[in-house]
Amino acid sequence: MRAPHRTIIIATVCLTLGLTGCGSTGSFGEASFLYKNYTIAEGSTMAGEGHTVLFKGTPLSLSGTGIKVGDPIREVKLTQADLSLINITDTKGKGKVRIISVVPSLDTKVCEQQTHYLSERNKGLDKMIELITISIDTPFAQKRFAEEAHIANVTFLSDYRGADFGKTYGLFLKDPHILARTVMVIDAHNHVRHLQITPELAQLPDLDEAFAVAKSLITAN
Repeated sequence: MRAPHRTIIIATVCLTLGLTGCGSTGSFGEASFLYKNYTIAEGSTMAGEGHTVLFKGTPLSLSGTGIKVGDPIREVKLTQADLSLINITDTKGKGKVRIISVVPSLDTKVCEQQTHYLSERNKGLDKMIELITISIDTPFAQKRFAEEAHIANVTFLSDYRGADFGKTYGLFLKDPHILARTVMVIDAHNHVRHLQITPELAQLPDLDEAFAVAKSLITAN
């Protein structure tokens, strides 16, 4: 891709994904968050090198080694709110079903809604499983978001140091340095049982389907 064209794409994505802001979340809670009718993505793209997601029709290339359903989750360290590192295999939900929601940036309206939906509309699953949100936002930004949005039932993990999670799972978008919008369901034995990478970055994943898969795993156990 020629440099000027790439610069235009990066600028466009950053303007749309980075400057829509979540500053209005100060009074948001389960009862007051205003859900909007964003499109739910159908199907999934594949993770890893050689695959792309679209941003309003423009392809963006995925980097890293792709993960797929059936694979064990891969060890990689992420940063917690206190700046300490934790391996994704060893979060507090280890040994239980986990839902991992990956967002490009919490400072966007679509990512904001995805995270509220995970927190507020999980049909009581948060009492039985761990809900995780991963983004390249700094731990400070994630903590601020969680506090302002009154979200206390989601574990926020940051991939800001070197996008190691994104690269390890094939979910890293080198330009413009964000993660692809994704939802994964991990079983109690650390295997991926459900994976959706939205083919269009501006669309939401089908979290209700992820909830159904998680519930079926709990029932099976």
